[in-house]
Amino acid sequence: MNIPTPTVEYGLISPMLIVLGAAVLGVLVEAFLPRRRRYGAQVALSLVALVAAFVAVVLVAREVDAGASVTAVMGAVAIDMPALFLQGTILLVAVLGVLLIGERQHAAADGPEGERGLDAFTPQASAIAGSVAEKAATRAGIIQTEVFPLTMFAVGGMLLFPAADDLLTMFIALEVLSLPLYLLCGLARRRRLLSQESSLKYFLLGAFSSAFFLYGAAMLYGYAGTLTLQGIADAVASGEGRPALALLGIALLSVGILFKVGAVPFHSWIPDVYQGAPTPITAFMAAATKIAAFGAMLRIFYVALPELRDDWRPVLWAVAILTMVVGTVTAVTQNDVKRMLGYSAVAHSGFILTGVIAGNEAGLSSTLFYLFAYGFSTVGAFAIVGLVRDADGEEDTAMARWAGLGRRYPLVGVVFSLFLLAFAGIPLTSGFVSKFAVFKAAGEGGAIPLVVVGVVASAIAAYFYVRVIVLMFFTDRPADAPTVVVPGGLTTAVVTVTAAVTFALGALPQPLLDLADSADRFF
Repeated sequence: MNIPTPTVEYGLISPMLIVLGAAVLGVLVEAFLPRRRRYGAQVALSLVALVAAFVAVVLVAREVDAGASVTAVMGAVAIDMPALFLQGTILLVAVLGVLLIGERQHAAADGPEGERGLDAFTPQASAIAGSVAEKAATRAGIIQTEVFPLTMFAVGGMLLFPAADDLLTMFIALEVLSLPLYLLCGLARRRRLLSQESSLKYFLLGAFSSAFFLYGAAMLYGYAGTLTLQGIADAVASGEGRPALALLGIALLSVGILFKVGAVPFHSWIPDVYQGAPTPITAFMAAATKIAAFGAMLRIFYVALPELRDDWRPVLWAVAILTMVVGTVTAVTQNDVKRMLGYSAVAHSGFILTGVIAGNEAGLSSTLFYLFAYGFSTVGAFAIVGLVRDADGEEDTAMARWAGLGRRYPLVGVVFSLFLLAFAGIPLTSGFVSKFAVFKAAGEGGAIPLVVVGVVASAIAAYFYVRVIVLMFFTDRPADAPTVVVPGGLTTAVVTVTAAVTFALGALPQPLLDLADSADRFF
């Protein structure tokens, strides 16, 4: 019996190797470097690794475009244009996330001196009151630099998840990206009980979803005799085996994926985790996890199961409709900004699902565009949320207390309104182009009723986004209104970049649309 010699194409998987290598180096930094030097080393290491990985993605994309091999590690990893597009998007979002996590200084907008360290991971924190100059107090703390290697491990898993070409590799990637996130969600230095509760909920529900995913993979292996996606597709096309086993495997596998994207009825963790996790972690997780999970979903349904679309499309129809309806209707009733954005994320999962359901090349490219645009807007929105503080220096996300915030801090109000309008799908924002693209693809794929539901849900969603804008600009502020802190340089860079991308993709979306169109098929 000839056993093939294992081969690893290091160049093709170099983006993942760079990120995971930096994560291991980050652990060594935590172990051997003095505490006072860890912060600078971890931030520099993380940013350099992410930028280097992005450059590697661009170089690999040129090779693939020139006709190079599109599989690596004995077929376990697919290196094609959709995977590279998603990896590049994840890396860009991760850079923004690391900048938010690494922010160490904010200044009080109302005070002449400015107090340091109001971030969830800051070394010193000060209280902000109505008169900040008179009522400032400092608290001592220790920066949690272990968040950086944990974040890098999560990014490494996210890079592998949408590129995995067999179910076992996909499951490993799922665990590599999930386990660090469970820890990161519980690392808030304030409101510890709420943060740890959200971490535990995420862990327990995530463990169940992983079990469903693994059981589904076992069912498909029993049906096809292989875990490779192309092997499963060949088995389905040949009509061999027991179809009931394949359908059961698809159902169980879908549970694990739908949990990660936050689709109804597997969405209950999202508002609690978004609210309890440190806001920089929420920003990173809300954007990057959705990108990676939808990438994996596209690969499963478009590569392994295209012949069974008549079986899985009706189920995804029902899930998409429920997700859009439940997400929008529930968001209307929320009185906390982070929870509102959480249910907004649920609704957006339904909108993105319409692109997946389209089942054509336009559906794939429009979904990729949507994920890119949504990722940047989400990071920017949560970056703004992290700047609003109460008299004790704590994040203040109670919606009623945001009354008059836009009149008192016009720039913050305008930028946050831009992100909200993008989520609502208003023209001249990235959200409008994104929704138009996925709805058009779904219509071409024969899902006209789904498009109608999506348009109605978008109209309902516009209400609760506009409600926040009206609250900020046209409502009198309460006596104990929160204060907006002046962001440090890292947060300023994040907000500036995300706002610019959100507007640019609404005004001049064609370059990114062309790039997404070039990644409209799996090899």
